[in-house]
Amino acid sequence: MKRKASTSHDEAVVRRLRKDPDFAAEYLKAALEDQDEPRVLLIALRHLALAQGIAKVAKAAGIERESLYRALSIRGNPRLSTLVAVTKAIGLKLTVEAAQ
Repeated sequence: MKRKASTSHDEAVVRRLRKDPDFAAEYLKAALEDQDEPRVLLIALRHLALAQGIAKVAKAAGIERESLYRALSIRGNPRLSTLVAVTKAIGLKLTVEAAQ
């Protein structure tokens, strides 16, 4: 009996982000709210970029594809302008609200 190949967590998240724009917005919002680990935002943006296609997002953001991969990598340290450009390219925006 053949077993169905399993899907990694990252692949499952990217697939859902591709299908559900509302989930994508909530996913990014939750990543922004994780103040204990700023890398969560990079992971979320990487997943969102993968869902829409890195090359397409890089072009829309005005960033070289390789630079986008590097910025959103585990060791990435993107500038705020890069984060804003990427979120705009994927059809979302970063927002701030008063802490409670």
